[in-house]
Formats: sequence, C-alpha cells, structure tokens
Amino acid sequence: MTAGAGTTYCARHPDTETGLRCGRCETPICPRCVVMTDVGARCPDCAPSRKLPQFEIAPLYLLRGMLAALIAGAVVGALWGALLPDISGFFEALLGLGVGYAIGESTSLATNRKAGPPLQIVAAAGVLLAFLLRNVVASDDIIPRNEIFWYVALIAALAVAVNRLRV
Repeated sequence: MTAGAGTTYCARHPDTETGLRCGRCETPICPRCVVMTDVGARCPDCAPSRKLPQFEIAPLYLLRGMLAALIAGAVVGALWGALLPDISGFFEALLGLGVGYAIGESTSLATNRKAGPPLQIVAAAGVLLAFLLRNVVASDDIIPRNEIFWYVALIAALAVAVNRLRV
C-alpha cells in the first residue's frame, strides 16, 4: 500500500512505514514480518517454510547426540567421582558449569553443530548421568540430601548444556 509522495507501508501492517520489499515479489514488508533467507529478505508468503539445516535433526544425528551425551556423561561423572570426590561448596558449583559445557559441547560436536529441543533433552540426560555416576563412584548417596551446592551445580550444568544446544 502506498500513500502520499513516495511513502510506502507494509502490506501486512498498514500503519507501519517501510523501505523494505520482498526480494521475490516486491511486496512492501516491515521488520516485523521480514523473513531473512540465504538469498535475502522475503515476505512470509515467499519465504521457504523449510527449517535451517542446523535445526533439522535426522534420526542418525539424534542417535549420535545420544551416544555422545551418554559417553561424555559417563566419563565426566566417573572422573569427577574418582578424582574430586570431596569437592564441595562454591567449587562444586563452578565444576557444574564445566560439566554442563563438556556434555553440551560433546553433543554439539557429535551432531555437526545441530541444535534444538531434542538435543537439549539428550544433553540434559547426559548431565544427569554424570551427576548420578559421580555419586556412585564417590560412594555417596545417589541423590544427596542437605547438599545445596550439589543442586546448584546440577542446575548450573543443566542450564549450560541446554543453552549450548538452544535454537
């Protein structure tokens, strides 16, 4: 829609002035409805409905992510329980950040840097495995009571791992 001398308004938002046009059909579009593609700005009608390749997770990639998260969780949990069984307090919370990063990064690398909710769940399962295995190896209660920093470390690790694979 055009009004006045050279003033162009968005086809979907008639109150929004714009200088953008769809690279395919030349429809005026505003920043709220523009869809950036690998070939430029498109209107929602012309934009491909396909997800970016980074977010397309085939079953093979999901399997690779599961294996990586479980292996990384088992290795990190066993090493933590064997080498640092008595670490606690603030340092345990800091170690939780490292555990989350290691498992999230392992999952990301194994899936060629894919991302999305299924891989976030897989990474979170790897983190839980690492924390539970750490307690088994260190001969502690599997789920400790009255250890606030263990829970802080777990939450930090989950946040880092999940954030590493966010969309």
